[in-house]
Amino acid sequence: MASKATPDKPVALVTGAARRLGRDIALDLAAHGWDIALHYRNSAADAQATLAELRAAGAGAEAFDADLADEAQCRALLPRVVQAMGRADAVVNNASHFEYDSVDTFGYAAMETHWRANTAPAIVLAQALHGHLAPLGRQGCVVNLLDQKLWNPNPDYLSYTLSKAALEAASTLLAQALAPVLRVAGVAPGVTLLSGPMNAQEFAASHRMTPLGRSSTPADVARTVRFLLESPAITGTTLLVDGGQHLTGQPRDVLFLASMKDR
Repeated sequence: MASKATPDKPVALVTGAARRLGRDIALDLAAHGWDIALHYRNSAADAQATLAELRAAGAGAEAFDADLADEAQCRALLPRVVQAMGRADAVVNNASHFEYDSVDTFGYAAMETHWRANTAPAIVLAQALHGHLAPLGRQGCVVNLLDQKLWNPNPDYLSYTLSKAALEAASTLLAQALAPVLRVAGVAPGVTLLSGPMNAQEFAASHRMTPLGRSSTPADVARTVRFLLESPAITGTTLLVDGGQHLTGQPRDVLFLASMKDR
């Protein structure tokens, strides 16, 4: 089975790729000609299982553990990928910290935790990819996973939302600063997977609350990430993949609205 990267195939570093949405993104890219650098933090068993799936699909794939909230580990990640796989062409910033707080419970620690997990690593990894590709005269792409709630704001999950808002702004600034070597774009999903205390009934109800009567699936998001990676004229913008959820004004996070609707 394949493991090391194939010389003529592009390599994408997908953060948080051991499980959930990151796994789907990695598998979709592998099925369409990409080799994968699979990043994980604590999910070693899941990482090995996904790694086996990627290799079975014919992709060159290697796993890399790192705590992206640790600046030294984050800065070392892309050089490790290049050393092991011979190249790096794209970064998909999928890994994310998602914990509830509000205006009433907000504190510096919560904000810092979200910033260090959701915002700063994407900037550092873009720096590193640019530094790798520029001397080679090659171009690459960074795709940042955002959230539709930036276009449909409510004050729930305050620190998480602020960290994603900062990442959306950073995407624009990085697209300006790192062109023409890097393109930088975003994907903003809607309700894609069960998370937090949401149950299956509330998850289904949240999908019915969108204009299209459906929200994003992992396959929808993965397809959009791949589209951006393979679209050389797109940079500095975000594609919303949410069934139109961002068009509906919602005063609370969909978790709470779906909970009330499901009763």
